[in-house]
Amino acid sequence: MTSVNTNYGALVALQSLNQTGRELSEVQQRINTGLKVSSAKDNGAVFAIAEGQRARVASLGAIMDGMDRATSVVDVGLSAGEAIGDILKQLKEKSVAAQATDLSSDQRAALQADFDALRNQIDQIADAATFNGSNLVNGSNLTGGASEFTALTTDGAGGGSGRYTLAGVAFNDGSGNEYAASAQLDDATGLTIGADDALEFSITNGNETTTFSIDVEATDTIQTFIDRVGTASNGRVTASYDDSTGVISYASAEDFTVTFTDGTDPADDTGILDGTTGATGTSMTQAVAPGSGSNQLTVSGFDFRLGVAGQALATVTSSLDISTASGAESASTAIDDALTALNRDLATMGAQAKALDVQKTFLGKLSDSIEAGIGNLVDADLAKESARLQALQVKQQLGAQALSIANQAPSIVLSFFR
Repeated sequence: MTSVNTNYGALVALQSLNQTGRELSEVQQRINTGLKVSSAKDNGAVFAIAEGQRARVASLGAIMDGMDRATSVVDVGLSAGEAIGDILKQLKEKSVAAQATDLSSDQRAALQADFDALRNQIDQIADAATFNGSNLVNGSNLTGGASEFTALTTDGAGGGSGRYTLAGVAFNDGSGNEYAASAQLDDATGLTIGADDALEFSITNGNETTTFSIDVEATDTIQTFIDRVGTASNGRVTASYDDSTGVISYASAEDFTVTFTDGTDPADDTGILDGTTGATGTSMTQAVAPGSGSNQLTVSGFDFRLGVAGQALATVTSSLDISTASGAESASTAIDDALTALNRDLATMGAQAKALDVQKTFLGKLSDSIEAGIGNLVDADLAKESARLQALQVKQQLGAQALSIANQAPSIVLSFFR
């Protein structure tokens, strides 16, 4: 039927042209933004996932900023500790020099004046070692105290299962005195480290399991072993040692299993794991259950000021007197004790700084991987969109021509009345 009231061909051509226009607008939007999903109306589900992951990337960035601040606090504390160590060495030199018996009273007085002047600088250095309001070496952030210094190490995302943690058993010398981080592993109670001993971590993430092997040497200090765990696992598993309890703990945001392989003796080195007794054979495995755990690293604070009981320089007091040979000998012994304790504490701080660096490196890689995943979800393939743009522009021109032809169709009715 031919009608001037209804031009069905023109309506079809117009619908086609409008559809081409909508597709062209969509392609232009993708080219302008570089995104195939730039708003919820493009793909609501994908947009929601991407926005959630963008929020996580932002939180990881904030955590890394916090870790940078924590690292700076530790670095300042280390610098102060090293400066105090240099002063202790000079005090040691003065005390040794004062042990000579051929010195005159004037010479001893000069040595005493130098000794006192050097000693009095220590508290000034400890109190000045502050960064962003935190000081790790003047007693204001002692671990376990109300103001202990902590740093976030993860955003806590992980399916709500919390951290996976495994605590070892207390290392002590039989009298209840825990070993320091500098103690050798084979000296710790319950351990018989031998040749070919190793600790193996299997980390499960979804359907993928990755295994890291950590060598255990009899000459390793506890701190050496702890550092090796974080390095070998690229920060995915961290180990820590609590000097107050003598316990080694392992932690990860991912599900992991740990296996101790004993190369020479029956598997009796339970202190490396969780203290299970009666284990036999050449290896034993402990599957780690999820727990509430913590997403914070407690940075150990110390007090490097003079004469503070229980701290590194407890033996260096104002009563030290090198004006006599016997007094100088006593001062030398006290300074030796202080140097040993100070170096132990500095080793702990250095290990914590390294743990922060390892964790920050991991978080940086994690953030990059998440951003790449977001890109896979929402980024447009601009090469493909460019080709599609050319095709739609041609299609639009052809659609306009088709609509023009369809609009001319009713004019044929005029020929019926000539």
